[in-house]
Amino acid sequence: MFKPARMKKLKVITLDKYTEPAVKSLHEAGLVQIQDISERIQQDAEWRQILKPSHTSPFTGKVASLLMKTTGTFDFLKSMHRKEGGILSIAKSFINPPAIEKVEVEHLDVQELINKAEETLGKIERVTKPQENELNKIDSKRSILENANKVAKNLSYFDVDLVDLKNSEHITVVAGKIATDSYDTLMETIKGLTDEIIVFDHDSEGKTFKMVIIITLKQYGDEISSMLRKMEFEKFEIPEISGKPNDIIQKSESEIESLDKQKESILNDLADVSEQWIDEVIALKEQLEIEKQQCEIYYSFGETENTVMFEGWVTEKKLEKALEIIENSTDGYVIVEVSDPDVENDEIPVHLDNPRWAKPYEMFVHMYSPPDYREIDPTILMALVFPFFFGFCLTESGYGIADAIIGYIIFRGLGKNSNLMRNLGLIMVACGVWAVIMGAITNSFIGDFIGRFIYGDPSVPLMTTIQSLNSFVHPEYILVMALLVGVVHINMGLIIGAYNNLVRGDVKEALGSQIPWFILQTGVVLLAVGYLFAGSIIMYSGGAVFLAAIVMLLYFNGIFGIMDVMGFLGNVLSYARLLALCLSTGGIAMTVNILTSMVHDMVPVIGIILAPIVFIGGQIANGAFQTLGAFINALRLHYVEFFAQFYIGGSSKFRAFRTKRKYTDIRR
Repeated sequence: MFKPARMKKLKVITLDKYTEPAVKSLHEAGLVQIQDISERIQQDAEWRQILKPSHTSPFTGKVASLLMKTTGTFDFLKSMHRKEGGILSIAKSFINPPAIEKVEVEHLDVQELINKAEETLGKIERVTKPQENELNKIDSKRSILENANKVAKNLSYFDVDLVDLKNSEHITVVAGKIATDSYDTLMETIKGLTDEIIVFDHDSEGKTFKMVIIITLKQYGDEISSMLRKMEFEKFEIPEISGKPNDIIQKSESEIESLDKQKESILNDLADVSEQWIDEVIALKEQLEIEKQQCEIYYSFGETENTVMFEGWVTEKKLEKALEIIENSTDGYVIVEVSDPDVENDEIPVHLDNPRWAKPYEMFVHMYSPPDYREIDPTILMALVFPFFFGFCLTESGYGIADAIIGYIIFRGLGKNSNLMRNLGLIMVACGVWAVIMGAITNSFIGDFIGRFIYGDPSVPLMTTIQSLNSFVHPEYILVMALLVGVVHINMGLIIGAYNNLVRGDVKEALGSQIPWFILQTGVVLLAVGYLFAGSIIMYSGGAVFLAAIVMLLYFNGIFGIMDVMGFLGNVLSYARLLALCLSTGGIAMTVNILTSMVHDMVPVIGIILAPIVFIGGQIANGAFQTLGAFINALRLHYVEFFAQFYIGGSSKFRAFRTKRKYTDIRR
């Protein structure tokens, strides 16, 4: 239970014709991690004499191509799917999202699946392609009309037909706008260039710009354009359309409205198509993904003329089941060699095997690094301690209730379709419960809410409060409690570290890294007992034990052993953050309560309206930030202070060759 699952190594040899059924059966069962032996075959001369890397499935490229096409089709249909809008719809999808209804599919061989994919995609494309083309035409035409509308609005001050503003064989026409401050400079520059030029201008509504039409001979066109670029002149691209600006504006807006109606009609038709096909397409996508994985796994195999060989890992608990599947899928024409892993030379994948209640916390261990195959798996300890640390950091019954409720909503809502959300919801419930317990013990329910607003006296504690641990009265006792918790937690890590080292036979490492700290702490305790109770013999004994620990640190670690003493003290003092976060949560909650009372009492008339806004907004903000801080710091105390005492990690996670069926079920 406190160790990763025991692993067995498999070496499988079967006839070539049974490879495909064996691969499919193992893929559906999801029990065995396939080991890639192709690189070993290429590098090892002895292996090369017997085996060659297995050839890939001839359908790999086709399946991959169809998967890409299916993914594109699914993304398109998803974008066309009708979506319920509004806050209520979003809240409903969070609190109670619809369960994924799986599509029953038949067991198909690869060629049948390819045929099905081509047929399905062909049917969809025949319906959607004309409509996609029509949408592209509408968007293109709308863009032209929008540009024409924009130019016409800018030139609406001039009574001119836009067709007359096009360049001709002998004339260059430039229309645009320029900042009013730069207009005089423009006119002076133009006069210095030529007299054969005509300029029409008009102020914009805000008079910050001037709309300008410049007409000149063709020979001066390039010089005029170059000059205008230096003056940050915004040139209008005259559209291929005739008519005066006001007529164009009216006509373009009418046509844009008509195009929008056409587009809306097409989108409704495509939404109907999406409704009809999207479930089948996502099921097809999942089938192709599964088939692609099966095709690509052959890269990991070795082969002879008539046989195929592959290696894999399986947990000891699932060994018999895996052997049965291999035997049945090959009709008994198989040789399977089962062996224990070589812990010194094999790269053993690690599978965490914990009770159901501790499973959610495995993701925290994997976030840090999977443990070494031979070391202690800290998941159960983390499952016990992490919620407690979270509760200690938050120490707020009101916020704890809110966190537990949110966690339950996540568990019952998003957790229906996501293991990650399910685990996160369970963790939040446990953390919330501990926050309620710690808040009740230390007298914090939304700060001093009950005393201030219920009893009218902020000093009145909760009925469940332990007076010596009242965080508003005796923070020093909370600090002592935090440091004692830290000492216990670090010593748990030291015990595990010593065990790991002794199991690996590394006695010197245990004597240098863990055991001296037990001796040093024993010495400190004896010194404290002797000092407090005037026992000189006990004090001398404690001093001798303390010095013995220092000598051990110097002997095994050199001068850095002394520096480690400060590091150890720093680790213990780091647990004082439990007090700091505890006080900050309750203190800010109390501050919000005080501000609420002040707004209610001191602001006339509207104070009764503002007070609830201040209270609710302040408490939500404080609860959110403090919850995040409690989560991060509880995690930090494990990763930095606890894991540093023993954790090796660095192994690879056990990843079974497994079909991930989220949207499909094989029809029986």
